[in-house]
Amino acid sequence: MDLSAAQRAIRDTVREFAVEDIRPKAADADREQSFPEECWDGLADIDITGLTTPAEYGGFDADKPTYALVNEELAYGSLAVATALSVHCLATSCIAQFGSKAVQDDWLPEMVDGRPVGAFALSEPQAGSNPREMSTTARRDGDEYVINGEKQWITNGKRSGVVIVFAKADPDDPDSITQFLVPKDTEGLTVGEKEDKLGLRASDTTPLQFDGVRVPERYQLTEEGKGLAAALSILTTGRVAIAAQAVGLAQSALDEALDYAKEREQFDQPISEFQTIQHKLADMATNVQAARLLTWNAAQQLERGEDARAAASMAKYFASETAVEVANEAIQIHGGYGYTTDYPVERFYRDAKVTTIYEGTSEIQQNIIAQDLLE
Repeated sequence: MDLSAAQRAIRDTVREFAVEDIRPKAADADREQSFPEECWDGLADIDITGLTTPAEYGGFDADKPTYALVNEELAYGSLAVATALSVHCLATSCIAQFGSKAVQDDWLPEMVDGRPVGAFALSEPQAGSNPREMSTTARRDGDEYVINGEKQWITNGKRSGVVIVFAKADPDDPDSITQFLVPKDTEGLTVGEKEDKLGLRASDTTPLQFDGVRVPERYQLTEEGKGLAAALSILTTGRVAIAAQAVGLAQSALDEALDYAKEREQFDQPISEFQTIQHKLADMATNVQAARLLTWNAAQQLERGEDARAAASMAKYFASETAVEVANEAIQIHGGYGYTTDYPVERFYRDAKVTTIYEGTSEIQQNIIAQDLLE
């Protein structure tokens, strides 16, 4: 990977913050199922909460490879923090790409500073992998839209201040999906109970209920029927971010396994001297680097304006499965200790699994890759 001086500088800044400020808080945040808000404020202090926002609003306006680098480094510290940022960036990107100038002026300057936090509401209890089956509706009433329905698996659901919502303008027409901006304090919008998850436990994940939520016409971000295409275009970049996060998590698991293998002794020598352990480490390192390069390739395609849908799916598919495999091997190298909370590899293993599920399961990514090949 040939990084520019600017890319190296931001990578090093984020890596230092991840190691010194995020990583030490990750275990407690996971145990308490509480998002470390001080880490979020720290990201705002180093201008990362405006990572993908245009410079005219005070944002960093990062190119796609830089966006991937930041996600990798943040996930090295905590996947929960990296996920919160990537979803916030989905929201700011939707406003920047599809909102009117007035809407951008109203929301982006404050979101660059970290508050309000953004959320992205596409999935529903009965519509995950196939968003065309969503049941949330947005009925036009004069110069307003009235939104009714429920969204599920919403990262930043409780802590957010603004939500990007996708709903059908015609409940009987799957091609009528439209994109809206909904301020969190809008009457009729309520937050459900936080999900009790296997991993990513510090991440704020909730359902959202919309009961007669009224939003002005100016908060309609896309024309009726153009919302799903907008969502999919944004999610292509999002999948590169998830791939990068999986790489960061896998690298963290690899580094923990390396350190432990050098220190742990059995049969009067460090276990790193055993060929079985060396082969595990070699496979782990090879797969992490392969995932990193696939992610970098997809990010570069996006930056060049190419159709990167298949490349993004390849990166997310391979990187997420690699994260699970590498975290699993890290536990194996730790032996019994790896199964305890005394070492972070058990958390890495629990966290890694979700990267194969959210923003498109591994099976969905395989479908996209196969379709691209066949077409």
